[in-house]
Amino acid sequence: MFQFEPGKAPITLTDAAVTRARALMNRNGDEKVLGLRVGVKSKGCSGLSYFVEYATEQKKFEDKVEEKGVTLFIDPTAIMFIIGSEMDYQEDKMFSGFVFNNPNETGRCGCGESFSVG
Repeated sequence: MFQFEPGKAPITLTDAAVTRARALMNRNGDEKVLGLRVGVKSKGCSGLSYFVEYATEQKKFEDKVEEKGVTLFIDPTAIMFIIGSEMDYQEDKMFSGFVFNNPNETGRCGCGESFSVG
């Protein structure tokens, strides 16, 4: 079910995601931002939803991914859902945000807000 290769980062970033992550971290203001935290939470009609937030510290048991000058902290409860994923950033007239290309997804709701894994 889950795709994992030992020695390989659990998540990768596209160049667009790196550019957007750097911009967000640079404009955050007073707080010392170490990177971004990526995780999943129960939400939506398919069951799970991704979240991305500022990380000012590495929490216990979090995986740390450093790629192209960007640091991601992976919430330990999310790691089994996002192993092998690619984080991208997309922007158009109707949407702007991080999106995840996740090979572990078995379903996604019609609006794209939530996903499920087998």
